[in-house]
Amino acid sequence: MKARSALFILTAVAAAAALPAGYTHWTAQQIQERDKTLPAKMSRVKVSTASLGAWGNHSMSLVHREGRGQAEFHETQSDILIIRDGAGSIVVGGTIPDGKHTTAHEIRGSKIVGGETQTLHPGDVLHIPPKTPHQMLLEPGAKLDYFAIKVDAR
Repeated sequence: MKARSALFILTAVAAAAALPAGYTHWTAQQIQERDKTLPAKMSRVKVSTASLGAWGNHSMSLVHREGRGQAEFHETQSDILIIRDGAGSIVVGGTIPDGKHTTAHEIRGSKIVGGETQTLHPGDVLHIPPKTPHQMLLEPGAKLDYFAIKVDAR
């Protein structure tokens, strides 16, 4: 009888300690291990991403860049970027003169005209609202690592 009571108590404690649905935790070591794989997955435009997951109206990825990005315009998503390492800058605002729809609700082009350029440093956090042109710029030989969180607008 004592063994059954102990088993019941342990089961109840384990159930109470279960993590909530949707909760995710990455350790620094897990992020570092995933980081190591990114340079080998570099695209022709010198960017590599690794999804950390998607939940309802938002998703998160690791991003590694070794080249400038395309100009982007998200019609329905905000970008939250957390700069982790490296050097670069971002152009925000202005227009994308050669912009074309590349996927649903997204326009891309080669450049931004009339935007504001800001230097990026490790630890910087950016919020780019929907319908805001933006483009990452890197000097030759530079690298930039950041978290990208995409949030669907209401």
